[in-house]
Amino acid sequence: MKKMDWNGQRVLIIGAARQGTALASYLAMHGAKVVLNDQREANDLASERRSLADLPVEWVLGGHPLELLDDIDLVCVSGGVPLMLPLIVEARSRGIPLSNDSQIFLDSAPCKVIGITGSAGKSTTTSLVGQILEEALDIRQSTFNRIWVGGNIGNPLIANVDEMTPDDVVVMELSSFQLELMSCSPDVAVVLNVTPNHLDRHGTMEAYTAAKARILDFQGPEDTAVLGHDDPGAWGLADSVRGDLFTFGETRPPKGRPGTFPHEGWVTLWDRESPQKVLPIDAVRLRGEHNLLNVLAACAIAAAVDVPTDAMRAGVEEFPGVPHRLEFIRSWGGADWYNDSIATAPERAIAAIRSFYEPLVLLAGGRDKDLPWDGLAALVRQRVDHLIIFGEAAEIISQALDAAGPAERPYSISVCRGLEEAVRTAAETVEPGDVVLLAPGGTSFDEFKDFAERGECFRKWVKELA
Repeated sequence: MKKMDWNGQRVLIIGAARQGTALASYLAMHGAKVVLNDQREANDLASERRSLADLPVEWVLGGHPLELLDDIDLVCVSGGVPLMLPLIVEARSRGIPLSNDSQIFLDSAPCKVIGITGSAGKSTTTSLVGQILEEALDIRQSTFNRIWVGGNIGNPLIANVDEMTPDDVVVMELSSFQLELMSCSPDVAVVLNVTPNHLDRHGTMEAYTAAKARILDFQGPEDTAVLGHDDPGAWGLADSVRGDLFTFGETRPPKGRPGTFPHEGWVTLWDRESPQKVLPIDAVRLRGEHNLLNVLAACAIAAAVDVPTDAMRAGVEEFPGVPHRLEFIRSWGGADWYNDSIATAPERAIAAIRSFYEPLVLLAGGRDKDLPWDGLAALVRQRVDHLIIFGEAAEIISQALDAAGPAERPYSISVCRGLEEAVRTAAETVEPGDVVLLAPGGTSFDEFKDFAERGECFRKWVKELA
């Protein structure tokens, strides 16, 4: 589909969220005959329908009838739509090709694209790389004309591809949902880590890892990969790299490989010959060891596109973080309240807990993703003073705590129906010097449309505490 002429092409898009509507707009403006399908009803999609009102887009809502496939050239699947949907299964059986907005964007982008995936840290690293590249522009140490940041985070990049020039650069977050359909790779492909996540969607770790690996599968000798060398899941993909390979991690890069690592209190770049100091570790504003790894990854990515260390340092020093990722909300009741709604897997909640040394009031719950909770339960017993569990996963978490055995902590456990009740319970529990941490470990879909809405509600309810 490279530089495809969309005029007259008949395209079915499944899913009318931001990816689907952005793609519908792009394809319709390029002459495609677009059908946009969603299981939701019209009154649930009023704003989406208004945004496309001036374009010739046909809407089919309230279900996924197989008749939609009649006379269709291409089916595009939005990220949140499972590939086992009968409509998609039928499309495959008929030999109708599948694609998505990310694939079409990569096929159409006129400039260098940095694609970033991983089980954790994607959004922070993507945003930080964008900040570093902007700093390089500001201090006139960049060959790029304009920086575009988006993909799975923020704006679907297909909405801006017609504005891009060959002198620009794109920093693109890619999820496993997007990657599992793709048959092309970005110029710089980054795998931060591969740990258990989204097994409710992918079924097995093998299938999940294969989806992540697709970011590398279609690279050539002229391309670049960046892998976390301390993470077995990411480093296990090293044999798939066809071009240059940069790394990052807590230890010096493997022999002969350029990359970043912490050394004598500094974020350090190894340029194949000697170490270069980038910035002191204590100048990093982000909390937690996992965020130090995100900084190391961002600097390795920047090095892979020839950004100087001055811009890396300026970008990291100025970077405040990303909403819903260890986001400081306010001090109330003598405690600091933090929002890590992005922690939609137990492992991410573990990383959040390890970012603090203060007494912890932890809010955990949401919807389970068929992931193990035993590691989180063991850490809760060691580090959490007050545990407040909420949502559909409350019983599963409670069972994991029982299996973890007796311990001094937590010395209180509360069970709440939802997050708002959990916030009120935390307000009644908190003591001066505590940290109140929302790190759910489960998805938001039992109460909210996504982790961002959950985080925004948490922020609102915390700020309303009198």
